[in-house]
Amino acid sequence: MARPRVVITGISGVTPLANDMETTWEKLLAGESGIAPITLFDASAYDSRIAGEVKGFNPAQYVSPKQARHMDRFTQFAMASAQMLLADSGYEITAQNAFDTGVILGVGLGGLQTLETWHAKLLSAGPKKISPFLIPMLISNMGPGQISIFTGAKGTNVVTTSACASAIHALGTAYGEILLGRAAAVITGGVEATVTPLAVAGFSALKALSTHYNDDPTHASRPFDAKRDGFVIGEGAGLLLLETLDSAMARNAKIYAEVVGYGASADAYHMTAPRADGEGMARAMQNALHDAQIDACAIGHINAHATSTMLNDSTETTAIKVVFGAHAPKIKISATKSMTGHLLGAAGGIESVFTVLALHDEMLPGSINLDNPDPVCDLDYMADGSEHVVCEYAMCNSFGFGGTNASVIFKKWQG
Repeated sequence: MARPRVVITGISGVTPLANDMETTWEKLLAGESGIAPITLFDASAYDSRIAGEVKGFNPAQYVSPKQARHMDRFTQFAMASAQMLLADSGYEITAQNAFDTGVILGVGLGGLQTLETWHAKLLSAGPKKISPFLIPMLISNMGPGQISIFTGAKGTNVVTTSACASAIHALGTAYGEILLGRAAAVITGGVEATVTPLAVAGFSALKALSTHYNDDPTHASRPFDAKRDGFVIGEGAGLLLLETLDSAMARNAKIYAEVVGYGASADAYHMTAPRADGEGMARAMQNALHDAQIDACAIGHINAHATSTMLNDSTETTAIKVVFGAHAPKIKISATKSMTGHLLGAAGGIESVFTVLALHDEMLPGSINLDNPDPVCDLDYMADGSEHVVCEYAMCNSFGFGGTNASVIFKKWQG
């Protein structure tokens, strides 16, 4: 029996570039950077003092002031994105389809801001002063949970937490639910809000963050560049509505692209470092190609994980060469983290949206700050800006601590 076709009928985002996807996409194609000095807390004593913050976000546009007070910032982003997603897709959750509509989101660290705030309160005022909303605010599944409560979606409600691969694992899980007939539509993607003192201190202690560009933040995130010195932490959300083709056609929905392949793997190697030979990353991409039942040479575009760390960028380059061989130099590769920073658990969500829009609009976003290419990173990383390119298949990669890898393949919708 042929498996159902899965299409994308809605997209949304809250990003360091803008609080909506239309503006974010315009700025991304224009090569604008969303990186700036940290304003969410006093970062003057930190080694890294820059971030991809979401700017001017007002949760009152999406939830009541009381609801907002009982939500961590990451959940507020999720609620905003979900409402914009449903508006974009025209998908209405009703008594008839509620049980067939799921919410599956990737979240890396969850309510870290809430945890830090209330831990400080515990130390200063004692246990009797802790809010009863502490636990419901900080747990990572409150992102999809609150969306379900707000929309009435009663299908599978799950959070995937696998570091920086969380969102693509969520998308892959959503895709699998639809293929198995367990859902007709799923709100999926990723969300994160960890521009917090503890997160910045923790990643700084790992020597993972950029520190050389504090006075020049827009040039700090520079994937594949020889002068890259670490990633720039970011925050936000990127959501997609996955739906069976039958459901989409029945309601005459607009279709952005089709999901055709998903692959995952483990390095089984190290807590934070990938294998230098890229074996785990390569297997995730190969598994996605096998799932899509297409040849490697069919891929025309990749939105790379491209964190701007020395080891990740060189290893991903190696892995792409392993998978694609002689075709690798012909692939147009975007490093959109150069403009948004690294959204951790939300990275694969927003970058999947970018990949889908690249196919749909036939515009591939360029990579900024690639001024001195690392000789080891010698593929087509689109350093000369965005390009009008028509391609049939595109891939999005996400890799995370613990050696977790994920890739997803989208196909251009041709009606």
